[in-house]
Amino acid sequence: MTAPAGAAMAAFMPDIRPVAHVIGLLLVAFGMTMLVPAGVDLVLGDNSWPHFLRAAFVTTLSGAAMAMATANARSEGLTLRQSFLLTTLTWVVLAAFGAIPFMLADNGLGLTDAVFESMSGMTTTGTTVMTGLDSQPAGILLWRSILQWLGGLGIIIVALVFLPVMRVGGMQHFRSEGFDSMGKVLPRARDISLMLLEIYIGLTALAAAAYALSGMSGFEAVNHAMTTIATGGFTTSDQSFDMFPVPAQYVSLVFMWLAGLPFIRYIQLVAGEPRPLFRDIQVRAYFRWTAYAVGLIMIYRLATAEAGFEEVLRESAFNTVSLFSGTGYGIGDIESWGDFPLLVVFVAGFIGACTASTGCSIKIFRYLVLIEAIRAQLRQLIHPNRVAPLHLGGKRLEDDVISSVIVMFTAFVIGFGVLVILLSLTGLEMRTAITAAWTSICNIGPAFGREVGATGAVDGFPQTSKWLMILGMLMGRLEMVAVLVLVLPRFWRT
Repeated sequence: MTAPAGAAMAAFMPDIRPVAHVIGLLLVAFGMTMLVPAGVDLVLGDNSWPHFLRAAFVTTLSGAAMAMATANARSEGLTLRQSFLLTTLTWVVLAAFGAIPFMLADNGLGLTDAVFESMSGMTTTGTTVMTGLDSQPAGILLWRSILQWLGGLGIIIVALVFLPVMRVGGMQHFRSEGFDSMGKVLPRARDISLMLLEIYIGLTALAAAAYALSGMSGFEAVNHAMTTIATGGFTTSDQSFDMFPVPAQYVSLVFMWLAGLPFIRYIQLVAGEPRPLFRDIQVRAYFRWTAYAVGLIMIYRLATAEAGFEEVLRESAFNTVSLFSGTGYGIGDIESWGDFPLLVVFVAGFIGACTASTGCSIKIFRYLVLIEAIRAQLRQLIHPNRVAPLHLGGKRLEDDVISSVIVMFTAFVIGFGVLVILLSLTGLEMRTAITAAWTSICNIGPAFGREVGATGAVDGFPQTSKWLMILGMLMGRLEMVAVLVLVLPRFWRT
């Protein structure tokens, strides 16, 4: 290869060694976490623990080899292109290795189902291909919860550290005001990560204690604490939350809603600054919109159903908050409520919770920006010569924030439509295709339709449908554009 040709290739392809080095280190840590379910199975006398040891060995060895092979990578920080690569490849690679325990287990899943379950965990989607959860080994159930807990923590760090740099996550707005009360705009990425980890662990511990006090066993409490704070939705039973006592359902309702708040506000709250949390315009909108949705469903159900007020209140609030936050837990039979409540929760799933939370979907912040942009456009039609910058919550909205929101909405709507069409072409009926696209790209969990199993599992879907949903889960979790940009040749050119 001539020197000019080599220079052109170097300009086109980024140096992936720093990315590979980070992913290698993450794989080492990821492999070590597999020892936890191995230890649980060993203590409980289940013979599944050797499967986790083998998976841990393969994962840790692969990560160590990758990290050592790229140890000479540049250390001055990641470029923009490397940040995009790292964000997407982290979820892809970890999900691939996370599937190993499912494949090695007794009566293990095939490749497609194992990757589906792992990706659903890492993206905190919660859709499952597994049935008979009540009889699964404790280690497998715990591994599913660990996948979601790690995925929930990871997406918060990505939202606060990587996506603002890449100008696609909607968090640019918080660079100017998120940490003002702490005396600086943003601390270093390492400081953010450590603070988030402490708060994340603290909320998980509180949830576990509350679950245990509400009637769950210790094992159930720990598993559901992890999947609740991650807004993941994996449970230890085919019956989801119907098998747990009413107090546990109320505990879950509270912590699901709390997990949908911006974790940036928890950092400020711990630092002694509660005002930003209560003044946050998207937090207030999150509370109002959740209350509106619950109220609409309650009015409809009280007028059409024979259930008591407390039961209607509990079921309506639980399922609405579950889908708003993207958790996906369920109590009762939502499909039997009628078309109107189903439409309300369907819309709630498309809205999602707050940015910088473990919640999923488009997020409330982007809707607030879009609403403000529409209002400004209408005002411009009435007063063509008037020029007024957009503001939200007392802060000016920069043009790149507005642009990123419009691009996100466009990509999300087009991606959803394309996914529905492709899923229908695999043989799924239209109702199933729509809800399967909705649940995967919004990272919610439940799907509805003839092909969905009695327990909510999608094990009966064609393999092509499952791979399409895997892609939808990944794109939805990483804000669409962060994945789509990787296929653009222009992006890779300097």
